[in-house]
Amino acid sequence: MFKKIIFSLIIILFAFNANAASDGNLVLEKNKPSEIKDCFENINRATFAFNQVLDGIIFKPVAGAYRVLPTPIKSGVSNSLDNLSNLVTIPNNIIQGDLRKAGINSGRFLINTTVGILGIIDIAELLGLPEYEKEDYGQSLAKLGVGPGCYLVLPVLGPSTVRDTAASFANIMGGDAWYNVTVKNDTQHFSDIDYYSSKLTAGVDFRAKNYDSIENLEKNSVDFYASVKSLYLQDRHQKILNSNGTIEAMNDSDWEEIENQ
Repeated sequence: MFKKIIFSLIIILFAFNANAASDGNLVLEKNKPSEIKDCFENINRATFAFNQVLDGIIFKPVAGAYRVLPTPIKSGVSNSLDNLSNLVTIPNNIIQGDLRKAGINSGRFLINTTVGILGIIDIAELLGLPEYEKEDYGQSLAKLGVGPGCYLVLPVLGPSTVRDTAASFANIMGGDAWYNVTVKNDTQHFSDIDYYSSKLTAGVDFRAKNYDSIENLEKNSVDFYASVKSLYLQDRHQKILNSNGTIEAMNDSDWEEIENQ
């Protein structure tokens, strides 16, 4: 019942905003960082403070230890996580009508999962397949014309928007094959712990990649909350447009929302 309610809310959100789907300029305008309101700022700031405490206790120390691992190990972990995220990217390539990328990413997944030993080695890149770009259901809704709604800060997961938070439920409603074979279905080969471990590892990997950038941003920001919000919304805007422009507050291209890895 809960899943049906969430699904209905997503459909309503889509239907309410989908009239802008054919207007690329309006999609661009809707997702401009300056157009996204912080309707829940007090709650967001409280959640942000909670996340900072959690980061200091767990993620920062673990990420610091992770950083000293040999580069081949870290690269292998990142490659494997990217390979898993293909299971969300491919259906979103199809939703967005980009069948060419869907085909390429399907090929990447098959090659890297088999020859690349579960994605640890990016054989597809060595074979010359185009660079991998992640897509998620929030990006698909944005490209279909659904506005972002208000800015949100989620516990543990961090920055998001109303649209992207609603869209994330698609992952647990059948939109993420990795979730389906681990948490949703009882298989002999995978279990819940495999899914949640991959998500936790993705969070640590993200924190380690952006360790220095986050520390510098916090140190040099008059308002760290506002800086992170600006950075996230700029980055999200560029991902929706598939743009490679430089983000003002941070030049680290690894910055990405944890939830959609």
